Amino acid sequence: MHGQVIGMQDENYGADKIQVLDGLEAVRKRPSMYIGSTDVHGLHHLVYEVVDNSIDEIMAGFCTDINVFLEKDGGATIADNGRGIPTDMHPKYGVSALEIVMVKLHSGGKFDHKAYKVSGGLHGVGVSVVNALSAWMEARVHRDGKTYYQRYERGKPVEPVKVIGESQGSGTVITFQPDPEIFETVKFDYDVLANRLRELAFLNRGARIRLCEDWEGGRSDSFYSDDGINGFVSFVNKNRTALNEKPIYIESERESAKLEIAMQYTDGYTENIHSFANNINTIEGGTHLIGFRSALTRAINDYARKNNFVNAKDEGLSGEDVREGLTAIISVKLSDPQFEGQTKTKLGNSDMKGIVESMVYEKLSEFLEENPKVAQVCIGKAILASQARVAARKARELTRRKGLLEGSNLPGKLADCQERDPALSEIYIVEGDSAGGSAKQGRDRAFQAILPLRGKILNVEKARPDKFLHNAEIRTLITAIGTSLGEDFDVAKARYHRIIIMTDADVDGAHIRTLLLTFFYRYMKPLIENGYIYIAQPPLYRLAKGKDERWIYSDAEKDRLVAEHVTGFSLQRYKGLGEMNPHQLWETTMSPEHRILYRVTIQDAVLADTLFSTLMGDAVEPRKVFIETHAKEVVNLDV
Repeated sequence: MHGQVIGMQDENYGADKIQVLDGLEAVRKRPSMYIGSTDVHGLHHLVYEVVDNSIDEIMAGFCTDINVFLEKDGGATIADNGRGIPTDMHPKYGVSALEIVMVKLHSGGKFDHKAYKVSGGLHGVGVSVVNALSAWMEARVHRDGKTYYQRYERGKPVEPVKVIGESQGSGTVITFQPDPEIFETVKFDYDVLANRLRELAFLNRGARIRLCEDWEGGRSDSFYSDDGINGFVSFVNKNRTALNEKPIYIESERESAKLEIAMQYTDGYTENIHSFANNINTIEGGTHLIGFRSALTRAINDYARKNNFVNAKDEGLSGEDVREGLTAIISVKLSDPQFEGQTKTKLGNSDMKGIVESMVYEKLSEFLEENPKVAQVCIGKAILASQARVAARKARELTRRKGLLEGSNLPGKLADCQERDPALSEIYIVEGDSAGGSAKQGRDRAFQAILPLRGKILNVEKARPDKFLHNAEIRTLITAIGTSLGEDFDVAKARYHRIIIMTDADVDGAHIRTLLLTFFYRYMKPLIENGYIYIAQPPLYRLAKGKDERWIYSDAEKDRLVAEHVTGFSLQRYKGLGEMNPHQLWETTMSPEHRILYRVTIQDAVLADTLFSTLMGDAVEPRKVFIETHAKEVVNLDV
């Protein structure tokens, strides 16, 4: 057992605060309804659910430390120094409140706002679902001078809650082993957990969160931020050049909602705004983000007009202008959050738009008046963005007049498909004319379109639209996809719902793939959010003996097969798609029956943004460090 951490007592938090809404029966039958999926994402959700309970204790002011230990066998332990889950007998159900919390769905102290004014827990599903989806779980509670213990197997208590010793402080320790009968994998990814725990430390100033691989030589990290979300902005901007030295910080509280915003302008060309509600990353935005954007545009325009940066009669700076190069963290904490959207990561509380808008407008206007030098930097950046936006519009109009961005004038190099329903159509973006030729001959022209690109597209991380719209390959790409760009972008006009990047399995291929993903992430993100972007996985090797051939997609698979068939088999390494004839390319990489496709998703927008700015931005040193850190992970490298 891991060492307990000492916390504070609260006599008012007892069994009578625990309410039960439902049972656990359906969880094991339909786990995806509760945790989203049974793949690696659902697996990590188990840790987040337990950690969220500890975070709620931090937000309530009763906890300072959370420790997360990963075991070699795939298990995990989460320990905090909060009040400890109540263990006394529940007045209605006649069993320990600890048992109710662990085995009853939707049980807890977060429904009437007496034990918790604000919590992120109800967005999730609670520790009871983690219990139901674990092969086994153990709960240890330090409270009232005693240590209470109960073990569960696949959600069911093995025995009643019992006292196993004395305790000097308070806290909860949960250990669980994800059930291999439920999950595709039961191995936690350290880096994925580290990113989320770092995020939580930034969002909860003063909280110390530790992550540790609990074996000899295992990794460990401690996340703590005195600066809170100011530190978060600095972390996100570590690979960028900031224009205002310190982030602009806004804090306000009104109508049972607390708002924190940190924002900083950089010399970049895209906005990087990350919004959170009760510590939950609202990837799809919501009412708090709408309120922030509206207030930002109004406050900057009012200041700019008042101080003659722009003509009072002009239409002013657009929202797009004032957000160019802006990195911002928006964190709201409220009771009764309502989450909507495809992935339940969009804040829907209608009153939050007005609350956030009025608080931000008031505080930001105040800040600009008191800090004229910073205001000048912010507005100067927005004016440059406005001029570039006008130039980009002219570039789009020029290319439109020439018929280069219109769907009715598709690029000549595009071999389109016969299908006209985007949901049934797919396009392969192929590196080079040679591979493009093979793909055109090998495809099923009924539903597969082929777009060969010559060379590498421009790195859009370092160029505005008014510059990269002069790049022929980017124009061809925009036209073929059909959504247009910038103010005219419309995801509903996408001509294909499967946009598949197919490049060689070498360094150049990886670079082209990264350039394309950077373009889609920065300027066509809804294509990724709607699940339209894929990466094709061509084979690395062909193992042949007479008429018998095997296509191999990884070095591990190759090593295993070579060991099994040592004599008589020839091994051919495929470095380029063009080395395969049309039939082989179809069989291995394009046939829906046999191909391997990876759908591109954005599970962590902050991580994705940091990664793109590291790999594709101007700063050389962070890229060098990244390469040195991850070099050992590269299995196959062809230079």
